[in-house]
Amino acid sequence: MPLGTTGVLIMASSPAVLIRLVASAYSIAQKAGMIVRSVMAGGDLGIVEKTSSVDLQTKADRLVQMSICSSLAQKFPKLTIIGEEDLPVQEVDQELIEDGQWEEILKKPCPIQYSAIKEEDLVVWVDPLDGTKEYTEGLLDNVTVLIGIAYEGKAIAGVINQPYYNYQAGADAVLGRTIWGVLGLGAFGFQLNEVPDGKHIITTTRSHSNKLVNDCISAMNPDNVLRVGGAGNKIIQLIEGKASAYVFASPGCKKWDTCAPEVILCAVGDLVQVLLVLYHFGHSSKLLYRIFESVHNSTNSTLMPHFPHITSTICHFAFCSIRRSNTYEVVPQNCFNLHFSNHWQTD
Repeated sequence: MPLGTTGVLIMASSPAVLIRLVASAYSIAQKAGMIVRSVMAGGDLGIVEKTSSVDLQTKADRLVQMSICSSLAQKFPKLTIIGEEDLPVQEVDQELIEDGQWEEILKKPCPIQYSAIKEEDLVVWVDPLDGTKEYTEGLLDNVTVLIGIAYEGKAIAGVINQPYYNYQAGADAVLGRTIWGVLGLGAFGFQLNEVPDGKHIITTTRSHSNKLVNDCISAMNPDNVLRVGGAGNKIIQLIEGKASAYVFASPGCKKWDTCAPEVILCAVGDLVQVLLVLYHFGHSSKLLYRIFESVHNSTNSTLMPHFPHITSTICHFAFCSIRRSNTYEVVPQNCFNLHFSNHWQTD
């Protein structure tokens, strides 16, 4: 197959599996956003506590996961699909099925390294409603729908729908948007912006904070701290220049939280840095453990120039052992000189 000058495939007569999957995920995510808005408009959120008062599930979580997983499985029966919610096996209403594919994505060339991927090689991580607690509290701009696609343990494509994007812009505003990206191709559906010069702004958890998280943030001496819900929402803050770093010094993030957002961040030239452990998007474990989540840093490749105020307090947190796949790993001695890398080790 002929190659373009950028190293991606020139468009073939039939789109590659990955491109078709992303095109489907885009249309499915748009339908998911409509479901999220419909449940909210109906007034009955069907809230259930899973493990705690901050770990909630709503009717929207359930319906969206059924819609996404069933729609993908119907069109790509050999995929491995993993959703956040533990739902009983049941027949899905055909009204929840989305069969469309976004035409603009189907026109895109597939990066050469992914052109021969088969359905059975891919793992899809689904968070049907990222920011559920915020959804129940009416903080609607925090909410996203996440569909991440991984190959050989690496996040390579992702789709993020914001059901309530523009919801405060007036009755005439177009409600909702869908962002998507593929490594080696780019990220689309948003305006890439930089943080104002000289500003160090941290975005972090709103509902899962603790002393370690707060001490870590304080030691970085930021100009401002944004406490918001949703991993997808925080990554969007990075790429849109609202924050310089996403810091969450605590276990808790799962692969469905980070697979799609990581792709978007990496596809625009920024990379996700993990100071404690490197991780794998295979289906053997749903957990991620990380101290320093990610940095929006398109010009510097090291952490220190971006946040010059890091102290030994941070080092103390980073230089600890942490459980990962039944083993313990310790961050390297030169952890704060690591280059941003998205080449993760396997489990």
